[in-house]
Amino acid sequence: MRIGFYYIIVSFFAATNLIAAELNIYAVSKPNEEAKLIGPDAYLQLVVTGGNVSDMTRSVSYEADPSSIVNVSETGHVTPLADGSVKVIAKTAEGLSATIELTVEQFGTPQPINFPNEIVPLFTKHGCNGGGCHGKSEGQNGFKLSLLGFEPTEDFEYLVKEGRGRRLFPAAPQHSLLLRKGSGDLPHGGGARFEHDSWDYKAIVRWMEQGMPYGSPDDPKLESISVYPSSRIVEPGAEQQLAVSAFYTDGSVRDVTGIVSYESNQKEMGEVDQSGLVTMLRDQTGDMAVMIRYQEHVSVFQATIPLGVPTENFPVAKNFIDEKVFTKLKTLGLPSSEICDDTTFLRRTAIDIAGRLPSLQEVEDFSSNDHPEKRSQWIDSLLSTTDYAEYFSNKWAAILRNKRKGATYTRGTQAFHEWLMGSLHANKPYNQLITELVTARGEIGHNPASAWFRNVTDQKERLQDTAQVLLGVRLQCAECHHHPYEKWSQQDYYGFSAFFSRVGKKKTDVPGEEAVFHNVGLATAKNPKSGEDVKPKPLGGEELNIKPEDDPRLDLAAWMTSESNPFFAKMLVNRYWKHFFNRAIVEPEDDMRVTNPPTNPDLLDSLAGHFVKSGYDLKDLIRTICNSTTYQLSAIPNDHNAGDRQNYSRYFPKRLTAEVLLDSIDGITGSSTAFSGQLPGTRAVSLPDDSYNSSSYFLTVFGRPEMDSACECERAQGASLAQTLHLLNSKNIQDKLAGAGGSADKLSSQGERTNEEKVVELYKRAFSRGPKDDEMKTAIDYINKKTQQAKEAEGKINEANKMAYEDLVWALLNTKEFLFNH
Repeated sequence: MRIGFYYIIVSFFAATNLIAAELNIYAVSKPNEEAKLIGPDAYLQLVVTGGNVSDMTRSVSYEADPSSIVNVSETGHVTPLADGSVKVIAKTAEGLSATIELTVEQFGTPQPINFPNEIVPLFTKHGCNGGGCHGKSEGQNGFKLSLLGFEPTEDFEYLVKEGRGRRLFPAAPQHSLLLRKGSGDLPHGGGARFEHDSWDYKAIVRWMEQGMPYGSPDDPKLESISVYPSSRIVEPGAEQQLAVSAFYTDGSVRDVTGIVSYESNQKEMGEVDQSGLVTMLRDQTGDMAVMIRYQEHVSVFQATIPLGVPTENFPVAKNFIDEKVFTKLKTLGLPSSEICDDTTFLRRTAIDIAGRLPSLQEVEDFSSNDHPEKRSQWIDSLLSTTDYAEYFSNKWAAILRNKRKGATYTRGTQAFHEWLMGSLHANKPYNQLITELVTARGEIGHNPASAWFRNVTDQKERLQDTAQVLLGVRLQCAECHHHPYEKWSQQDYYGFSAFFSRVGKKKTDVPGEEAVFHNVGLATAKNPKSGEDVKPKPLGGEELNIKPEDDPRLDLAAWMTSESNPFFAKMLVNRYWKHFFNRAIVEPEDDMRVTNPPTNPDLLDSLAGHFVKSGYDLKDLIRTICNSTTYQLSAIPNDHNAGDRQNYSRYFPKRLTAEVLLDSIDGITGSSTAFSGQLPGTRAVSLPDDSYNSSSYFLTVFGRPEMDSACECERAQGASLAQTLHLLNSKNIQDKLAGAGGSADKLSSQGERTNEEKVVELYKRAFSRGPKDDEMKTAIDYINKKTQQAKEAEGKINEANKMAYEDLVWALLNTKEFLFNH
């Protein structure tokens, strides 16, 4: 095995007399060992950092002393020329310098190549084994590779033992089909993937010249990888060279910077090339990450790109949320917006907490209230209402898939929804609520939580939904192969699946309903790849020995809800943060993997810690978020934060959900929507399941989820032409506007009130504020115009007045201010 192909990383700081105080060189090594290049094909990538923590790898000049031992390129790439020791000096134009000592050994002895460690990663690096190429299940043009190289033994079979003469030609490697197509010498659907003089091309040639070995059973196996630097503040337009270390079972540390795969998760903010050079794009600020993949392991480099604007005048911080957010904004040099006014706050919180607009009385009471804590008091009052419980049970019913699949499901979906609503209204601790859910037994009539096991029908769906909804882990990929962006293997997948392997269901006396019970027996799940029966295994933990008479779901619930669980609390606070800010700290909110890092790790950790310390108190979490200055910032951008979506420097407007919008339209028009099987006056946010979508075109066109998925992304929040047309001229909306007893009908018949008073009322109902002067003038002028036209035509003045108010209400409900929470 070739053991010289690696970087040695050693830090050289001011304590080392070889390095200037403002300059240091970083390379890869075992601790306290000198950097070595072993064999003629080894190389080393230097990373040079300036005193202001900026990358200078490509801005310094290099000198080797003596010059006969190594060659150093302008990019800091070191290759051996002969055995011996050498000093490499990096110099700036200003005269600063730093030195690192290297040793070259066995220059005359080519090192053995290991197929999984050194050849398979090249296929991943160049995209050959991706899902759109030879890595897809059926392969491509007769040539198949395992997806992302997760099955190297299969790749060896595909490459070496199938059609050997066609793909590989050991006697003359350069004439092999593999290299001729890969280099572009022959037509190739994927185009040229590497140059003839590249290290990658030459490595495949050397491997064939060595007889195409797979490697020895004694060769060390990969344990982990890491990247240097792991994070850094990088100016817009600047560069950062990365160095990646691989740690093996024999204790060796090797450079894999040149053969790993890199992928930017924010390509609009930063790019990365195959050498590990990250380039920040100009005019962008915030965080971007680069995922590094080597074999089945991943690591992440995270860059913070500052704006650099002075940030002396932040609003007063009210709690730890503000401290964490404002600290990040100061690091970025990104000023926040001002605090929103009372009317904006009132409407925002009513929608976000209770799923409704404030009533006219609430608007007037809040406006006249001069108590210094009136905002906190208002938040508390919303949390005490059934409106809050109805709204959030609507949210949970969707992601827990409370779907009515037929008439026999009606009782169950209603009972499950009521269980959710009662739990939230009573502020049942979240850990208790989830324990009741995943361990539910019995009939729906006695234990409504058991309906989840009917809605989520099989073992596969239960494990995947549990992981995604409750832990923020998307395990679906690991069912068939190692997760491409995570550490989870098929063994992890089936170990987690085993927790649900003893769930039994039996029919009850109620048609269409089943009782959930623990089917006594040994809990295991079969890994179809290995044929092994896998015991229950928490994610990231060890297999559990659970007695056949014990329900493994109890162990699962205990592990999930333990204070030390790394996923449970973070997932919940991340989900709730997105609810209020329209962007999660980890986005998407249920994809919390190491390769998708949080934009503000300290904030996420603090929120999760606070949530656990509170006893998993959901109302306290909402109260803490909504009382923060961060939540109460204005949606109006300043000169610098209009494009900020990551750092919460302002409130980001979001369209009202389908249910809230329908209820709000009913409110301003003075109408109500009838739902089959529900009591008159039932709000849309109170509907228990998906079945009402089919009878309400409004709910469908505005994106109410069908509850087929555990992902909140099933709810469509975008705008469409169909939505616009429906609001503008649908019969549904016109009937609400013109209905007897509706707002327009009542206002037009109230002769004792002035038109100005009526306009104020409409504005307060719609926007929680009175009209501005120009808005009042426009409204009054229009009403007077319609009345005057009726007089001149000797028409019905009352009818004209009513139509004027219909038009006014129609105009208000079609404004962005009404349709969005801001």
